[in-house]
Amino acid sequence: MSLCASTDHPTGFRDEHMQPIMNETIKVLVVGAGNMGRSHALAYASIPEFEIAAVCTRKPHSRANLMEKLPVGTREANDYHQALVDFQPDAVCISTYPDTHYPFAKMALEAGCHVFTEKPLAESTEQCKVLVRLAREKNKALVVGYILRQHPSWIKFVEVAKTLGKPLVMRMNLNQQSYGKNWDTHKSLLSSISPIVDCGVHYVDVMCQMTNSKPTRVSGLGTQLTNELPENKINYGHLQVTFEDGSVGWYEAGWGPMMSETAFFIKDVIGPLGSASIVAGDASSRGKSSSVDAHTQTERILVHKSVQNSAGELEPKDEFIELDDEPDHDELCRREQLFFLDGILGRQKLDEHLESAIRASEIVLAADDSFRSGQMINLAD
Repeated sequence: MSLCASTDHPTGFRDEHMQPIMNETIKVLVVGAGNMGRSHALAYASIPEFEIAAVCTRKPHSRANLMEKLPVGTREANDYHQALVDFQPDAVCISTYPDTHYPFAKMALEAGCHVFTEKPLAESTEQCKVLVRLAREKNKALVVGYILRQHPSWIKFVEVAKTLGKPLVMRMNLNQQSYGKNWDTHKSLLSSISPIVDCGVHYVDVMCQMTNSKPTRVSGLGTQLTNELPENKINYGHLQVTFEDGSVGWYEAGWGPMMSETAFFIKDVIGPLGSASIVAGDASSRGKSSSVDAHTQTERILVHKSVQNSAGELEPKDEFIELDDEPDHDELCRREQLFFLDGILGRQKLDEHLESAIRASEIVLAADDSFRSGQMINLAD
């Protein structure tokens, strides 16, 4: 391992005022070179504390475009297990298909690596808990790619939601009118995951932050709107979640060339004292639902207050919170990797992050089970 190992702390730094002692950069094995893998690799290349040990994909052509953008001499690999042995990385970044996240993360942790993995963390709640326990046992950083947690505007959205009283009603969706290569990618993803599980973890995580309350029951529905998928796979899904404080939320996701562009971008929260809505005019305009950047754009938040005067009229005027810091997708991924770096160096505690990852996965997986069983799922204590 290239990260300097100190006898004072197994992650390679002394605990004195949390100041890391590093003789070399943190070597990262980047696994996967699709949209997310590309952005994460570029982030590592831009952060001095990181060094890319290698980029690993199953097929050389799938990483060709990425390699042109990385430092000359960046190494390549085709086999993940062998790459762990050959390159002895300090950390692993997993941006592969969802059904590989659990085995790849487990293998990396067992090899003594810190792990950044794209969501979802695993395919079952129990698998999520196994990885969290293993990371704690090994004293390694484990970070899940909840990109909205790094977005200043989404942080503000959660902050405003907490001023609206309880209970909350939260309405969110992310439908994508995908076609061509994007639809081909979605069809591959749908072979291992439903859309409400894949992207749903982001938005139910936001709901959990807004309510700061325990989810108690979940229901889900779904259907297949194409003959291009196996019979048991869906490309449209909807979940509903109820919280202990009485708050409720829904999330909707559909992928494919048939999806409507009319209302693909709804991000809305309502409480007794008013409501807050992300108003992303550019992101919502026709033809944008397939854009990766449009998925995180906020632009501004409309805040409405429910206070009435003696005549029964609404007293305060609605206000817009203008959001100037609008990082693009690559910049958000860079901020995720800075968060990962802080976790590795002990500057950022990860307990809440990991518990939230388990909780969000539990909700979306329960919704998928509910759709398939036709039953509402009561979440365990």
